[in-house]
Amino acid sequence: MYGDATYPEGFEIHGIDVSHHQGEIDWEVLHNNGMIDKYPVRFVMIKATEGASNVDKRFEENFRQAREYGFVRGAYHFWSTTSTGRAQAEHFMRNVKLEEGDLPPVLDVERKSKNQTSVQFKASVLTWLRLVEKHYGVKPIIYTYYKFKTAYLSDSVFDAYPYWIAHYYVDKIEYKGKWKFWQHTDCGRLPGIKGFVDFDIYNGSYYDLLQLTIGSNEEDELEPWV
Repeated sequence: MYGDATYPEGFEIHGIDVSHHQGEIDWEVLHNNGMIDKYPVRFVMIKATEGASNVDKRFEENFRQAREYGFVRGAYHFWSTTSTGRAQAEHFMRNVKLEEGDLPPVLDVERKSKNQTSVQFKASVLTWLRLVEKHYGVKPIIYTYYKFKTAYLSDSVFDAYPYWIAHYYVDKIEYKGKWKFWQHTDCGRLPGIKGFVDFDIYNGSYYDLLQLTIGSNEEDELEPWV
């Protein structure tokens, strides 16, 4: 199921994404010893919610610790095929308070309900994106894998959002459009984390990453992130 963790060349800003699957993380050890391809872990994407009712049992602790140990942090919602986009957006917004310095909210969408047409699915995803954007005052990030993006999220309206692509065990991404993040392996290993962890790359400099965070862009709306 798992191959060796690879390190695509030409990128210096590395990060990880975590959920309850990683169990209890030793954040001090990760902070002091976490290196990917000789570069420190700079950012952590953290699972917050799923569907219209589930909150990841490690979210609160992971989210707090990530900031305390100096990582740029982000929170993501895992899309469910059994709930509406509105219900899922409202659930995420109730449970996730983003602060200045946090990355924009992330929608992890990897599946489409067989009971939905492509048009209905896209409309539901857009509902989530637009409600969440209005709430936090920043465009959410869309996470998905290469083939799903091509099949269901190729409309130009989705290209207005930052894109985080999952494409494993390749030296280069086949996707030709713009992207901000690349999840390039699901079998990374780091001190402080038991078992495997996903490795991610940011497509730019550390300064660019910080410019993406809430409160750093002059275009961000001056309203509370609640």
